[in-house]
Amino acid sequence: MIFGKNDHLVGLDIGSSFIKVAEIKATGKGHVLNKFGMSKIAPGTIVEGRIVDVDGLANDIKVLFKSQKIREKNVAISTGGHSVVIKTINTLNKPEKELHETIYTEAEQYIPYDIGDVNIDYQVLGQSEFSPDQVNVLLVAVKKDLVAEYIDLIHQAGLNPRIIDVDTFALQNAYEILPYESREKITLLVDVGASKTSLNILKANVSLMMRDNVSGTNQIIEEIRNQYDISVDDAYLAVNGENSTIAQDKIQAISLKIAQGWCSEICEVVNTYQAGSNDEKVENIVLSGGGVFVEGFQESLLSELEADVSIINPFEALNINEQKFSDSFITKASPIAPIAIGLALRRVDDK
Repeated sequence: MIFGKNDHLVGLDIGSSFIKVAEIKATGKGHVLNKFGMSKIAPGTIVEGRIVDVDGLANDIKVLFKSQKIREKNVAISTGGHSVVIKTINTLNKPEKELHETIYTEAEQYIPYDIGDVNIDYQVLGQSEFSPDQVNVLLVAVKKDLVAEYIDLIHQAGLNPRIIDVDTFALQNAYEILPYESREKITLLVDVGASKTSLNILKANVSLMMRDNVSGTNQIIEEIRNQYDISVDDAYLAVNGENSTIAQDKIQAISLKIAQGWCSEICEVVNTYQAGSNDEKVENIVLSGGGVFVEGFQESLLSELEADVSIINPFEALNINEQKFSDSFITKASPIAPIAIGLALRRVDDK
């Protein structure tokens, strides 16, 4: 159709270190990457998932959209961190209306906030493996003040927030369209960002267990800053090899020690899942986020877990104009692009 409705959204991933934007067009030949860009934001702009400098971040978003020549105003964004609670619960299987009422009644016991302070959503995953009379339900709760905070930000940036997703789901959305992944393998998606790590265990594109923790690459910055009594900016320079006063082998040792801590946390989640899953093993681990650039992280995971470990490339599922996006850019952007890509795959009328 020449005059088909415009229901596509721009994916805007607002991280605590970088913001990323993606625009994907659906065509008869598949998904086409139309625009993609990213820019670094000032340290302290976002702290523990909460926006500290709304005006500055709104301006950063405006500048990024302008630099990428993106005219579409409808965006999909996502949140994560402490203000988002994701739980898989079991409840009695009932007709839809009764089930809805039951879930909302039972939700309070799973959410560490006043029930009036959160927005709740859920998805029925299917019959419980423990009882034919029960169903597994994925319960999601997001603090209302966090949602209001992000809506205000997007409006200040001159955009329309059409969908507010959860980081973990956006990442899964990007993973699910990859052409080469085996869907029947138990797969763990691990996203190590600046201030949090998200873990999502999947089988056949169904989430079996999700966890978020506060680990991330900012731990490396903080450790360097504390050990050498330098500013945050100088610690960033040191990590990037631009501070000649600190030997790179010292930086690498600090980074590896912290990455090994991430591995311990990941192993704990894997072991918890496997202990209660009738001996089903996690066979595949797919990494994303800035943490993948930490030397030794991937190797440490391989040594700890009997699973294949790889780094995600969400661009493999898209048609790419090589004149617009060089191979070197795609290689650099791939690990930190999937949430923006997953959001850009959403459509206006999506649930």
